[in-house]
Amino acid sequence: MTNEEYIAAHLDDDVSRLALAPMPEGVDARWCLQQIEGRQLAKRKLPLWAQIEGLFYPPRLSMEQCSSQATALYKRQLVERLLPAAAERVSMADLTGGFGVDFSYLAPLFTHSYYFEQQPDLCRIVSHNFPLLGIPHAEVINADSASDGAWLFRRYSLLFLDPARRDGVGRKTVAIEHCVPDVSAMQSDLLAYSSLVLLKLSPMLDIHMALRRLNHVNEVHVVSVRGECRELLLVLSAVDSPLHIFCVNLDTDDIPVSCLAHKAWTTQPKYLDEMGAFLYEPNASLLKAGVQDAVAARCGLLKLHPSSNLFTSTQLCPTFPGRIFRIIEWGGFGKSDIHRLLSGVQQANITVRNFPASVAELRKRLKLREGGDLYLFATTAVDGSHLLIKCRKVAKNSDNTTLIVN
Repeated sequence: MTNEEYIAAHLDDDVSRLALAPMPEGVDARWCLQQIEGRQLAKRKLPLWAQIEGLFYPPRLSMEQCSSQATALYKRQLVERLLPAAAERVSMADLTGGFGVDFSYLAPLFTHSYYFEQQPDLCRIVSHNFPLLGIPHAEVINADSASDGAWLFRRYSLLFLDPARRDGVGRKTVAIEHCVPDVSAMQSDLLAYSSLVLLKLSPMLDIHMALRRLNHVNEVHVVSVRGECRELLLVLSAVDSPLHIFCVNLDTDDIPVSCLAHKAWTTQPKYLDEMGAFLYEPNASLLKAGVQDAVAARCGLLKLHPSSNLFTSTQLCPTFPGRIFRIIEWGGFGKSDIHRLLSGVQQANITVRNFPASVAELRKRLKLREGGDLYLFATTAVDGSHLLIKCRKVAKNSDNTTLIVN
């Protein structure tokens, strides 16, 4: 049996079980299991790639570290906005190539594209894959971009870096100076050889810390996918301009928001004096960027408590980036309020925000099953009182522009 035949026969099988089973003669067990696992991961993370026959996949760690299809496409759209004219897109280099997902989305925009990667195995894999992905003009260079300096022989329209976020023994790192390469040590060279630099950094990195370590940052993009913060993108440019923050939630109907950072970080919210008709829960990108108060102020929302990050309004603000609910009724945690709010309710989705009990503890106390179309928010008001808010989610029309209030 050939490797290809074995892979085709076990594409949907459990890789851990396959690893324990006897292998047919002539089959490269390590390679085949790597390909089966890679294709299974690609179906979820890179669905378009999963449809392409013949692609080679790297070990699991590289698959876990690579960008998803959604975030790679966002970077492509970002670069198209930053360099709108084809004449501006002469050459680009990815100095930390990896599995080449981001490179494969960015390279077709440029006349010349250069992929740098220090691991020979990854270079062999992408050299095989790039023609299948429609980028045969890509030049694959097996070199350590930080120490070899192989990229320092030409100028680029764009430099892209996604530093490895693991130390020498495989532990995860977050701080810029602990990643490989340390882009804070390279930033002068980066901007000397390209007028535009795009960095992908850890979503756990503190934005203020990143701005202290790096110069000439024009844009910060906090990118979430289906409500989970996945990437922090920084745009460095030799041309200084006011800093903008972009908070993005992909694969949802949320509308991306941008705002000037110096205003966003100094906005003072207005606090609740009376509960409105709608409840707003900011998405992960707004919370990560710390601009939820600025966005809420723009929408005319009132905040429930400094630590709750929940907002309310009498009039609907359909452009708010996050979940929106119509409030049915609300009250405290006294017996009469609980009885009134939960009369006839058997199940609900429970969220706790700035509240002295977990979801599991509250569910047990209220004797409610999970699920259904009702939502309960347990939180704290600005006066310190505990609130239970019963509501239903606001949905959107099929054109994703108008909201329907349930």
